[in-house]
Amino acid sequence: MPAELLTQAALAVLVVSFLVGIVVGLTGMGGGALMTPALVFLGIPPSAAVANDLVAAAVNKSVGAAVHARTGSPDWRLARLLVVGSVPFAFAGAFLIRLVGSPEEQEDLLKVFIGVALLLAASTYTLRVYGSVFRGWGRGTGDAAQGRTVATIAVGAVGGLLVGLTSVGSGSIIMVALLLLHPGLAARRLVGTDLVQAVPLVLAAAVGHVITSGVDWNVLVPLVVGGTPGTMLGARLAAWVPGSAIRRGIVIVLTLTGLALLGVPPTTVGAIGAALLVLGPLGWAVLRRAHGLPAFSSFDPMDRRTGDPPAPEHPADTTPPAASTASTTATTATTDPTDRPGPDERTTR
Repeated sequence: MPAELLTQAALAVLVVSFLVGIVVGLTGMGGGALMTPALVFLGIPPSAAVANDLVAAAVNKSVGAAVHARTGSPDWRLARLLVVGSVPFAFAGAFLIRLVGSPEEQEDLLKVFIGVALLLAASTYTLRVYGSVFRGWGRGTGDAAQGRTVATIAVGAVGGLLVGLTSVGSGSIIMVALLLLHPGLAARRLVGTDLVQAVPLVLAAAVGHVITSGVDWNVLVPLVVGGTPGTMLGARLAAWVPGSAIRRGIVIVLTLTGLALLGVPPTTVGAIGAALLVLGPLGWAVLRRAHGLPAFSSFDPMDRRTGDPPAPEHPADTTPPAASTASTTATTATTDPTDRPGPDERTTR
């Protein structure tokens, strides 16, 4: 096996996993949405790409979840509800694929599923950025909303099935669903909860795919060896690299990759890519102006250089009422009550 790990294909996987790891470290976006299609375009069958990426993700997410578990940030009740819904469906995903036609038909169907999942990931990630900028998502300071048990379990079930089929969704689609269901959840608890629930989810999906497809060590080892240091490097670079520009690029890449996997002609994919590249920033500027914000700003609502997302942008004065009252009181207290404008001065001041 050591000699096989030095092949050109294995080295290509190593390089790609390292680059994807850097992007994951910079943006915090789930690696499955980036790594699985990259493996497919490297010529690896979709089933093998999904299976090996899930096994590698199980290792990486376990490390991240352990860190958050020690800090006490996860919402354990919310994580348990998600796990109840996600684990059975994630495990069943690989077996559901095997119920469809011949092996060739299964690979074709899986490629379509991955394409659809990438378009969903791009859409939900765009929605997350929109909510962060204009709706204050992820800026809560409390816990998850009480109740909503059935809805949370249903989110886990849908996300689990999607991950079990494609390995995409544990770090993007589920996160947005949590924001919609529990908008008051603090950002640190939101991230910690998502990481903790993703471990059993990804493990269950990985076990199902290993049983049905096995593991290709020529793919798995480079994935783990390249992805882990890449993620660490990306996390260190996050303080100097503007994440907002990278996120816009990721959304465009996910969209175009999803369209390509769905069989859209290359010329159409190229035209859509050019339109997104040119019209996307303009559309975003118009949207900002419609909400009373500057068309262009260096503010990053999902800046990872700080622990929690910064306060939302406001075109008007954002001084809290208490601070304004205190300022007014202080001004009044230091003003001489006899120092009032005379009759002739009142019209000129």
